Amino acid sequence: MEPIEILKQFNSCYVKIQAIAQDENWLLLIADKKIDPEVATQVGDTLHYLGEVMGCVEEIVEVKFNQDTE
Repeated sequence: MEPIEILKQFNSCYVKIQAIAQDENWLLLIADKKIDPEVATQVGDTLHYLGEVMGCVEEIVEVKFNQDTE
């Protein structure tokens, strides 16, 4: 798998998890304390770490792109 494909996969995961985190039903579950509040924190942490990973992979993609264009 090429770095750009890896980046696209991570981005896809990020978008899907972010959609869940912003979903009204998810927010109601948290507000009604029907799930452990720690789970909401873990979802936020997951988004944070995926963002960090994507930043690292983006650097690789940019370096590879620059090398390919030279």
